[in-house]
Amino acid sequence: MKIFAISDLHLSNSCDKPMDIFGGAWENYTDKIKENWKSKVTENDVVLIAGDISWAMKLEEAVSDLKWLDELPGKKIIIKGNHEYWWNSISAVREILPSSVFAIQNDALKMGRFVFCGTRGWTVPESGKVFSDEDLKIYKRETERLKLTLLSAKKLMEQGDELVLMMHFPPFASDKEETEFTKLFEQYGVSTVVFGHIHGRTNCPLIYNKNGVKYYFTSTDHINNDPVLIYE
Repeated sequence: MKIFAISDLHLSNSCDKPMDIFGGAWENYTDKIKENWKSKVTENDVVLIAGDISWAMKLEEAVSDLKWLDELPGKKIIIKGNHEYWWNSISAVREILPSSVFAIQNDALKMGRFVFCGTRGWTVPESGKVFSDEDLKIYKRETERLKLTLLSAKKLMEQGDELVLMMHFPPFASDKEETEFTKLFEQYGVSTVVFGHIHGRTNCPLIYNKNGVKYYFTSTDHINNDPVLIYE
């Protein structure tokens, strides 16, 4: 079983939300994702999708985008992004998921020797930039949600297992200094973190190692619409 990762698919099979208005990286990008995905992912593999899956506004509108995912090889594990307006309660989301798609929200799941968990995250404090009271409130709330998913993951862990976490927002600021998020990763023994959210020009590295944690930045426009292999 291989583990791949990609994020920010921004699918819009049920609504008129073309992504190519944001530049050449988005031209025919869903066709490129599909071609690259099918060239490397098998039915025995897992693909992690770290949020911003669909532009749908309502749950029923997301069905066609989830079906698009279901038709691709492998098991897909998804978390909520900041544009997941269709994602209401986790129970309602799970009711419409195709059989090959699994959603995580404040919990975790185990496949083979891997335990997967995740949460949306939020903007983190950054030196020299204003961090509003509202941002601080959400940041603290998302920190508590991160604790919940990690506690859930720990209950599933067995000796030799790898703990893999998805977060939609980058867990650190541009200076890569520690945050409440990264402290928790290290405290709970997370091996790998997958995140996205950022588009356009950025100095964020595709792969970054710090204090024993390996970080993968997997926004589809930054990985050339090609799922990244993180375990084989």
